Amino acid sequence: MKKAIILAVSCLCILTNCKQPKTPMTLKTYEEELHSFAQPNKAVITHLDLNIDVNFDTHIISGTATYNIANNGASEIILDSKYLDIEAITADGKKTTFTLGSFDENLGQPLAISIKETTQKIAIKYRTTAKTEALQWLNAQQTADKTNPFLFTQGQAILTRTWIPIQDSPQIRITYNATVKVPKNLMAVMSAQNPQEKTADGMYHFKMAQPIPAYLIALAIGDIEYKAISSRTGVYAEKSMIDKVQAEFSDMEKMVVAAENLYGAYSWEQFDVIVLPPSFPFGGMENPRLTFATPTVIAGDKSLTSLVAHELAHSWSGNLVTNATWNDFWLNEGFTVYFEIRIMEALYGKERANMLALIGRQDLDEELESLKETPNDTKLKLDLKGRSPDDGMNSIAYDKGYLFLRTLEEKVGREKMDAFLKSYFKKNAFSTTNTEDFITYLNTNLLEKNSITFNTDEWIYQPGVPSNAAIIQSNAFSTVEKTLQSFVDTNGIDTNITKQWTPQEWVHFIRNFQEDIKIEQLQQLDDTFNFTGSTNSYISMVWYEQSILNNYHGNQVDSKISEFLNTVGRRWYVTTLFKAFKRADRLNEALLIYKKARPNYHAVTANTIDGLLGFGV
Repeated sequence: MKKAIILAVSCLCILTNCKQPKTPMTLKTYEEELHSFAQPNKAVITHLDLNIDVNFDTHIISGTATYNIANNGASEIILDSKYLDIEAITADGKKTTFTLGSFDENLGQPLAISIKETTQKIAIKYRTTAKTEALQWLNAQQTADKTNPFLFTQGQAILTRTWIPIQDSPQIRITYNATVKVPKNLMAVMSAQNPQEKTADGMYHFKMAQPIPAYLIALAIGDIEYKAISSRTGVYAEKSMIDKVQAEFSDMEKMVVAAENLYGAYSWEQFDVIVLPPSFPFGGMENPRLTFATPTVIAGDKSLTSLVAHELAHSWSGNLVTNATWNDFWLNEGFTVYFEIRIMEALYGKERANMLALIGRQDLDEELESLKETPNDTKLKLDLKGRSPDDGMNSIAYDKGYLFLRTLEEKVGREKMDAFLKSYFKKNAFSTTNTEDFITYLNTNLLEKNSITFNTDEWIYQPGVPSNAAIIQSNAFSTVEKTLQSFVDTNGIDTNITKQWTPQEWVHFIRNFQEDIKIEQLQQLDDTFNFTGSTNSYISMVWYEQSILNNYHGNQVDSKISEFLNTVGRRWYVTTLFKAFKRADRLNEALLIYKKARPNYHAVTANTIDGLLGFGV
């Protein structure tokens, strides 16, 4: 990509918020950016002081975002803004002019602010609007306790610009402080140093000392409590859930230790998790110091906590070393899936790790099939010009990325692979990298160093999965497949075999029903195992998918599906079920459910389902 040299403050200045000197200290290169209007090669933000008031009556956040900037002699600095009301801007304390450019459906508008060559600080007074996509305002009935409202943000990939005017590019890292005013009966937490008790006046102060990209700035506000797991790990949740959450995530400290043993010290001091209301659109979001998580992982038996391992792994791959652009998203997610499975293996053994990896491989095969008409979308390195970065957030980045790294590990050996990854994270800490720079580092520090030949370019730049992909096997899944085949052959099943099955084994069992399975067989399995009444969200999702595809209506499964879609906003689950309705030619049913459920979804989920079902077209 085209590159240019720009002026940026030194790392010391970034971390200490010192005043930027008028003469260059450090030169940095920023890549051309497809998903931001910012021109950091001319002027770039380095630190944010955010002072906001959160009004639950009007559903508006208002206040001032003040930035330290590094200026390469520019006459303007450009930020990203979408659905924001910009009221006034000052440069070094004096009122200045600004313009909002043409609106783009994906990117929003460029906010061009007039500055001088010597300008070191800008302050933007602004308000959010009803269209702000990052924010989800929940009424009391949409929470677990049903007594107080709730608010959370979701910034990835390019939604932070909808609640803060900012240079919303993953390659621009900043530190931040924040003062947040909320109703006195609620607590505010952010991706920063956090309170563990409510304040008397509803004022909260935050500091994030390590530089992070804009998409990792996060805020949640609700009637929440904190419980520690160790001196550096703990959980936030509503009162009715806090004990369950603490018990479910009680292995968090062990996970941090396992991760550190693999790839070096944890660099963020604290690792906490907040369990949000069920409308949260993702399984988890790796906001530094405070992972946001869906309540769908609270299964009561720690069986779905690989999600915590995944978000923890992001503390190295993604948060510490960040994809420079969203075309390089696989660098965040492929590495994180690999790291997650290594953590799970260290804690729970190779068999459980292989089950997780094999489910991921099955997800990848489904994704490859769904993208067969657009093979370029199955490359690891993407070209998302003119498209939403969300288009690249699928199993290709996650599971093909993982498979590439696992195949590489089998080629070079685990010892060499671990040493390489540890050095990679250390070398690139608190910075960004792109696919090409990774390949150079891989060739220099692993392949050429050990005289190893590997088809790296085929994996990264060609569609599909290369023929040398690692073969993932699971003894447990082999038993599941034999049990399922026995059921097909005999219409009987030995329940003694299934008594100790994990949710992953049940998911494998359900997902692999034969295409011509009979309604009577589905009824028999449901009567035997009560799949329709499962309290495990993952099992429920795959069972409901099969029920929709096979027109099974027993045990009031239709009402359970409708209830699930109206109470769970996790995009993966919701998309899977609405896709099943579409494949089964039951679109009218889907639309009836969706019209009722849509107000419960975050914009991230609603936008996806709108497109899938043609809603509102």
